[in-house]
Amino acid sequence: MSSAAQSAANRSRWLTYGLSLLVLAVVLVEAVNIGFYDPWGDDYFLFRMQGVLANVSMSALTWVMFGSLFIMLMAGLPLAFVAGGLGVVFLYLLGDAAMLNIIPSRIFPMMTNPDLAAIPLFIFMATMLERAGLIEELFDAVYQWMGGLHGGLAVATIVASTILAAMVGVVGAAIVTMGIIALPAMLKRNYDPEIAIGSIMAGGTLGVLIPPSILAILYAVVAQQSVGELYLGSVLPGLLLSSLYILYVVVRTTLKPELGPPVPMEERLSMGQKLALLRGLIAPIALVVMVLGLLFAGIATPVEAAGLGSLGAMGVAALHRRLSLKALIGASTDTVKATAMVLWIIFGASIFVGLYILQGGQTFITETILSTGLSAYGILFLMMVLLVVLGMFLDWVGILLLAVPIFVPIIKSLTFDGLFGFPGPSPDSVVLWFGVLYLVNMQMSFLSPPFGYALFYIRGVAPPEITMATIFRSSLIFLAIQVLALGLVVVFPVIATGLPAWVYGR
Repeated sequence: MSSAAQSAANRSRWLTYGLSLLVLAVVLVEAVNIGFYDPWGDDYFLFRMQGVLANVSMSALTWVMFGSLFIMLMAGLPLAFVAGGLGVVFLYLLGDAAMLNIIPSRIFPMMTNPDLAAIPLFIFMATMLERAGLIEELFDAVYQWMGGLHGGLAVATIVASTILAAMVGVVGAAIVTMGIIALPAMLKRNYDPEIAIGSIMAGGTLGVLIPPSILAILYAVVAQQSVGELYLGSVLPGLLLSSLYILYVVVRTTLKPELGPPVPMEERLSMGQKLALLRGLIAPIALVVMVLGLLFAGIATPVEAAGLGSLGAMGVAALHRRLSLKALIGASTDTVKATAMVLWIIFGASIFVGLYILQGGQTFITETILSTGLSAYGILFLMMVLLVVLGMFLDWVGILLLAVPIFVPIIKSLTFDGLFGFPGPSPDSVVLWFGVLYLVNMQMSFLSPPFGYALFYIRGVAPPEITMATIFRSSLIFLAIQVLALGLVVVFPVIATGLPAWVYGR
């Protein structure tokens, strides 16, 4: 380490020590005040922090609460503990002991919400299918079918990722696994690195949108929206995005074949061999069709469908002779870790946002946005921009729990008459439409530099010669495609609302 870097590290270390001592001193003074002085009286030792923010304006409180949250997150602290911890701290600083009741009142309804039980079951289904080797077999089959086209390997990656999204719905697993399998194959055949990396990242993020998306379940719970309707509403936008990705790759590699050369003739399989590759995919695809079919038809609730999917995933692993005690323990451990992370963020962010709303934050934000004089679509555009900005710094669960409880009531109060002469969403489908827009937007957050999760997932499996600058550039064109898809869903709401309306007869 250079002397300059060593000096910076020392300054950072001493700054951390100093801040820690300052916080400890404040805590000790407050402990003395609580133990030896009347909490509601005028006497105190040195200073008193309790109730110090009781009389601040809502505008100032907004800056203090969200500013401190941003600083903590930029320091690298986990959102689950930062949001919940700050929520409790601000409860004390606002000084109203009665507000302590919001902690159990915000957490208990989440704990007893039956839809949340689908999250660990779908995660278990995803991890079991992954451990059964389905991802490798899926890519190999699609790769052999499409490798003879210009850009065929990139197209195969996107198609395989689309199918994977319906199987696993976990973004990180899809991107990392496809990066390990597909990226070396494309680089070996002299594919343009930006097309190769971009197709893996963009295809992998489809798991945010295409059912059984974990994020869609959380949005439905927070926005009090039907999970089945939201799943149906996200199908066509997901397929639209996948099609736009494929169209871009095909057009680009057709115009410049050297960017994505086809697989040589001697490496291609016969039709019989290609058909044989599909046999191993019959069971997992049938499982996905069954799970989503039962859910969409209203025969099973999300939890019941997820439970059947988990059982079916073990059956698929058994068919592939990969069901073992070690695989079950590994899948269960991964499920517990992922579920605990999601639920802790839910609990922490619920306390933070609940306190802010209780203090009048919802009214303040609503009045601030409405006072801008923007039209309904102008306000929607502002929300989309804010979500993109948040996506550069926060993870998808945190954005959901911080933004959606504030945005949805505003969206409900607006009337969308349509753009460019096309009809807008009906009043009873506005929340569903906004939910799909939110999911598309969260896809963008995974690809948004500088902190998009997909960028670092692929960095972890890319060869050393692939720089972060290359990864950033590869994301930009696919980000533009996502913006186009977002715009299409805004202008043509039927893309999101048509299928649920047709299935449920609305």
